[in-house]
Amino acid sequence: MTDLNPTRAAGEELLAAFAPKMGRHYANGRNTDHGPGEHNAVSMLSPYIRRRLVLESDVVAAALAAHGPEDTEKFVQEVIWRGYFKGWLERRPQVWASYRNGLDADLAILERNRRLRRDVDRAMAGQTGLACFDAWATELVETGYLHNHARMWFASIWIFTLGLPWRLGADFFFRHLLDGDAASNTLGWRWVAGLHTRGKPYAADAQNIATFTAGRFTPRRSELAEVTQGLEATEPDGLPPVLPLRPVTLPQPGRSTALLITDEDCRVEDFDLAALDIRAAAKLMAGHLRSPLPVSELVLRFEDGALADATARAGISTVEMQANDPVGLVRWAAGAGATQIVTPYVTRGPLRDWLDEATPALAKEGITLCEWQRDWDTAIWPHATAGFFKVKRNIPRILEQMSLA
Repeated sequence: MTDLNPTRAAGEELLAAFAPKMGRHYANGRNTDHGPGEHNAVSMLSPYIRRRLVLESDVVAAALAAHGPEDTEKFVQEVIWRGYFKGWLERRPQVWASYRNGLDADLAILERNRRLRRDVDRAMAGQTGLACFDAWATELVETGYLHNHARMWFASIWIFTLGLPWRLGADFFFRHLLDGDAASNTLGWRWVAGLHTRGKPYAADAQNIATFTAGRFTPRRSELAEVTQGLEATEPDGLPPVLPLRPVTLPQPGRSTALLITDEDCRVEDFDLAALDIRAAAKLMAGHLRSPLPVSELVLRFEDGALADATARAGISTVEMQANDPVGLVRWAAGAGATQIVTPYVTRGPLRDWLDEATPALAKEGITLCEWQRDWDTAIWPHATAGFFKVKRNIPRILEQMSLA
């Protein structure tokens, strides 16, 4: 993964190369983790999709064009999962707030508890003595990627076999995954823990690991915990209620504008830039907001490259800004004489938190934060109120709404 070029052109080249495999080849081989450098049955597009260097709609269109709806059913579902998770977290932002608060508490305990710190350090360093888990920890740190099946096994072992706090594991992933986003990462770990689909934790099974690593790993059954229940007791009141989607303030043509480019969406050229009176533009480096702990250099370099490519394609002169003190955003926009900051929609996560912190100060300066929203999101998110089944049932309608059916 370290040799991936973080550009739209590279992502589209990868998309074209994998399109012939998006049908039965993917359906039959997607669950097998062949190890670093051998992930040939999966697309490896996730770092590009996560930043929208490649659009989900383009990926689905390519699959349907090459193989038709029946043979691409599994592939299309996996693409839509990411949109489902994003929409689910948008409807339950309390879950994100709970994760961040819980992570702060776990990190405080980690600082005080020497034994826990030793165990977590060993797990992250791939020194537990469990061969499969240690190999996955090493692959994650060295490449910024793990096969989806390996992510599930890893999380289950972290939580149930090693008995480590799930949020510390989620943070480890978030700091290292090139495709890491707040929704997929947080809810993926909650799903394994039995908190997303309550009472249904995911158990890492020795035979399953042996089968779907093609025999690379053959753990003994006794090495893995028997999982009889999840972590439901940590949230005894159940899931929080579903909230309405956050209202979006759209950009106003003609108003003096500060354009903000983030790695939440690196295709600002898809939007109507010509309608805006752009006084200033900035590419915002925000990867460090993923965690209170240091974020992988692989992640930060990929973000930097993606933003450089995005600004070059937009054809707009930009300054580089670090997402540190939110007041800096206000000073920049006010100094340019802008009355609105315009950016593609920022979903629930660390950058959304940072922008929310800045919003009151922006309002005092008479500056409105405006966002463009993708049709892909508006098609999926209304259905993302419960489990994935509701979204799955509506996939034909979603594809029709996107003119992909």
